[in-house]
Amino acid sequence: MIKITLPDSSSRSVAKGTTAMDIARDISEGLARNVLACQIDEDVWDANRPLEKDCSLKLLTWNDDLGKQTMWHSSAHLMAEALEALYPGVKLGIGPAIENGFYYDVDFGEQNISSDDLKKIEDKMLELARQKNEYSRKEISKTDAISYFKEKGDEYKLELLEDLEDGKITFYTQGNFTDLCRGPHIPNTSFIKSTKLLNIAGAYWRGNENNKQLTRIYGISFPKQKELTEYLNLLEEAKKRDHRKLGKEMELFAFSQKVGQGLPLWLPKGAALRERLENFLKKAQKTAGYEQVITPHIGSKELYVCSGHYAKYGADSFQPINTPAEGEEFLLKPMNCPHHCEIYKTKPRSYKDLPIRFAEFGTVYRYEQSGELHGLSRVRGFTQDDAHIFCTPEQVKGEFIKVIDLVLYIFKTLSFEQFTAQISLRDTNTPEKYIGSVENWEKAEKAILEATEKKGIDTVIEYGEAAFYGPKLDFIVKDALGRKWQLGTIQVDYNLPDRFELEFIGSDNKTHRPVMIHRAPFGSMERFVSVLLEHCAGNFPLWLTPSQVIILPISEKYHDYAENILNLLNNYDIRGLIDTRAEKAGRKIRDAEVSKVPYMLIVGEKEESEGKVSVRKHGGKDMGSMKTDKFIEHIDLEIEKLIRNFE
Repeated sequence: MIKITLPDSSSRSVAKGTTAMDIARDISEGLARNVLACQIDEDVWDANRPLEKDCSLKLLTWNDDLGKQTMWHSSAHLMAEALEALYPGVKLGIGPAIENGFYYDVDFGEQNISSDDLKKIEDKMLELARQKNEYSRKEISKTDAISYFKEKGDEYKLELLEDLEDGKITFYTQGNFTDLCRGPHIPNTSFIKSTKLLNIAGAYWRGNENNKQLTRIYGISFPKQKELTEYLNLLEEAKKRDHRKLGKEMELFAFSQKVGQGLPLWLPKGAALRERLENFLKKAQKTAGYEQVITPHIGSKELYVCSGHYAKYGADSFQPINTPAEGEEFLLKPMNCPHHCEIYKTKPRSYKDLPIRFAEFGTVYRYEQSGELHGLSRVRGFTQDDAHIFCTPEQVKGEFIKVIDLVLYIFKTLSFEQFTAQISLRDTNTPEKYIGSVENWEKAEKAILEATEKKGIDTVIEYGEAAFYGPKLDFIVKDALGRKWQLGTIQVDYNLPDRFELEFIGSDNKTHRPVMIHRAPFGSMERFVSVLLEHCAGNFPLWLTPSQVIILPISEKYHDYAENILNLLNNYDIRGLIDTRAEKAGRKIRDAEVSKVPYMLIVGEKEESEGKVSVRKHGGKDMGSMKTDKFIEHIDLEIEKLIRNFE
């Protein structure tokens, strides 16, 4: 007999070889019908895999993220089976679950496939799903696995096998399809009731541009048709909110092939929006005791060798810039922290000086592959709202909590009400990924855990997600469509102070190492604006929006009156503009709606004679005619209310 401990801390004794599905049936047949997989201690298993020793057990359903991931991984296998049936001779790369759905990388050889073929593949998947074929797991020797894929002529699976250890290789089979896979999978194909293949893209094998480009097919599946319908509606709304589309319509930013891929150009309205965000954070930072610094866009290669960034990222980043001087090399700045370390070293520091908080809106450059670039959310040149706090070990927890407070203030101000705080720690099984001593890592991780516990925020722990120089606290926000985005980050670092030999004189009159806290509440200005733009669908808060008011004269005769109103608005720091085009009022209103201007002031003969404006709010609400000073009072009250809400 073995002891199984359930999430409510209750336990039961069962015979060795009992499965999680057996236990689910013992609890309830209804529960068993919804179990997709199970979590055994820290690992996710097939629900039908025999249990051999004492363990904790959590039954996973569609309501669990790990349950969804299992369903989507199994759906990738189902799609692969459909592809082999429809396109004999295809070769398969990898087919993982992703955050929303799954994909499979496929080599179609001489066969052609386009988006027109996706419906045919979907239909085949559902036909196979209805066969209720079990996903069966089989342990196999490396020799037999190699023989199997040699016979199939699949060089991609053979390459994957090279990295696998004999004795730890498993195959999964459902119906007529067998794949190299460590699992887990759902019990059988009938759990997949609806599926949609979303798009086709190119993807280099193993992400290497030197390898062959395969066809990547993305899809998603659900246990009910209703949920698929809701998801597709959500996708349509996401298309409307796409920050690339809105950014063009609202004239915020642009890209130019001549300037270069992934290098955004901020247009006047976008630059003004970004400036207001920066000023908002600068004001909060000044109150919190930060000092602004400015550092160059490039640095000596030796600076990044010292920091460790060159060893970790140099090969995949922009290549060194050679000067006329022999042996002199510079790099485009990939990080601001090494520069801030050098600012710290410009003079002796005492414990009485600490904490020191340096802040910079510093532009950095990283060579992202062209296929990964996406609007403002994935670029090659971006500006971080970076700051580095140098403090004593005793000050770490207090400073960390203050940064958490700053991040929460920003989220509240910009209406990001739902978020998860993720504690990202190192994976102790892969020490080669990190720099610094185990002792320093343990101290840094302890500081984060204690600070978040004292602050009382809900957290999840992810191992292996730490930065190479230290653990971090990442804030994952959920936008208006329920999508998750990683924005703010706070990191504790004992390692860079060691590498740069940073010191302060302690109260004992001896030299000590400061601890470094890295933090970026926005993350990067580009990514933050992209997320904010989609979150609010371009309807920015009134204090932030590029143009708060647009004046629409119904003919050229009323341009002078419109100018007088605009001058009055400017006197009260209300941002406005006039649409002087020779267009009908209806066209001007439609264009103002597309541009997301919060208020439209329509002026004609009646308004001029009465000294009034006809006010229309974005979204179609007609607020009627009012005196200009009353409208200004309305704007002031709305902004004052917004400020009160986030103060």
